[in-house]
Amino acid sequence: MDKKIKKNKWPWQRITVIVIGLAALGFFAKEMYSSAGTSKLNVQTERLLIDTAKTGIFQEFIPVTGVVLPIKNVLIGAIEGGRVEEKLVEDGTMVSAGQSILRLSNPDLQLNYLNQEANIISQINQIRNLSLMMEQNSLNLKETAIDVNYRLALLTRRLARNKSLYADGVISEVEFTDTSDEYESLLLRKALLERTVLRDSLSTALQQEQMTATVDLMERNLVIARQSLDNLIIKAPISGQLSGLNSELGELIIESSQIAQIDDLTNFKIRVRIDEFYISRIFTQQEGSFNFAGKTYSLYIKKIYPQVTNGTFEADMLFKGAVPEGIKRGQTVSVKLQLSAEQEALLIARGSFYQTTGGNWIYVVDPSGNIARRRQIRVGQQNPNSYEILEGLSPGEIVITSSYENFGDNDELVLK
Repeated sequence: MDKKIKKNKWPWQRITVIVIGLAALGFFAKEMYSSAGTSKLNVQTERLLIDTAKTGIFQEFIPVTGVVLPIKNVLIGAIEGGRVEEKLVEDGTMVSAGQSILRLSNPDLQLNYLNQEANIISQINQIRNLSLMMEQNSLNLKETAIDVNYRLALLTRRLARNKSLYADGVISEVEFTDTSDEYESLLLRKALLERTVLRDSLSTALQQEQMTATVDLMERNLVIARQSLDNLIIKAPISGQLSGLNSELGELIIESSQIAQIDDLTNFKIRVRIDEFYISRIFTQQEGSFNFAGKTYSLYIKKIYPQVTNGTFEADMLFKGAVPEGIKRGQTVSVKLQLSAEQEALLIARGSFYQTTGGNWIYVVDPSGNIARRRQIRVGQQNPNSYEILEGLSPGEIVITSSYENFGDNDELVLK
């Protein structure tokens, strides 16, 4: 008789499956509990840019583009108009101060000068003839005065003799009276001549002074008129390199028109173009630097042009010390313009994360290197290389500086 065998309701295979399932369920429950309220995103590390926060010297600066210009340039204008008769130097030539550049002709100006010169010389001659006549008149008056004095001296002696003779009854009363009357007349004439000579001297001195001033003015006018002819030869005002001379033989040059310029190449300046965003932070004496031929050269702002054009304004920077050898006019250089002094700060490298976070937060990599967590930070000043970190990071911490555009608002990044 067969014995009925009881079937085991819980075989070991089923128990094993249940235990494994419960364990898995517990693991997932634990993970869900530990990550409650935290959003995560898996990212590939090879696509990330990372940097280590470190203490270093920070200086706020901006890169600006500058153009090398001569330290001074002088425009050359035609003071008098005329036709180009001779071109004495070519464009680009090094010239010396006073060297002739162009020779112009102007027949009307030359004729006008000749007429003006003739008129002035004629007037000067008339004034000089008048001066001679006045001198001759003064001499005549003085000669008359001398004659009167001589006659008065003779008459004085004669009157004294006649007075004695009249007292002795030798001569008549009529003869004595005539001599006395003649003497009185000469005394009156002498007094009148003295007053006339005095007035003539004063008048002559005044008129001579006026005529001298008039002649001097006319001679200066003649010099100015002569200079107008000299201005037909255009000369270099300073030594330097001639540029912009495009005039050709036979060309008509208009009065006061610009015909060229001279660049002083003994020194240079750099004219930089700066974004208008920084206009309130740019001042004279502000310093900068640039690299040329493996060396660094220092500059400072000498002049600021406040006019804003297309969102930028310009400033002239001069060299502090030596000027680079081999630098050329019109050359473009990149200048590092300082906006602050050097100071010690906690720094991280610039990166695209700033466009997403505005510098308010950043992903900090866990020491394990497997997770990067979002953390609030505060960014201070910045330059083209670094951000200054004021709060939220410590030296040695690793951060992700590449773009966060694809990370959304996840709190953690799981690094794969």
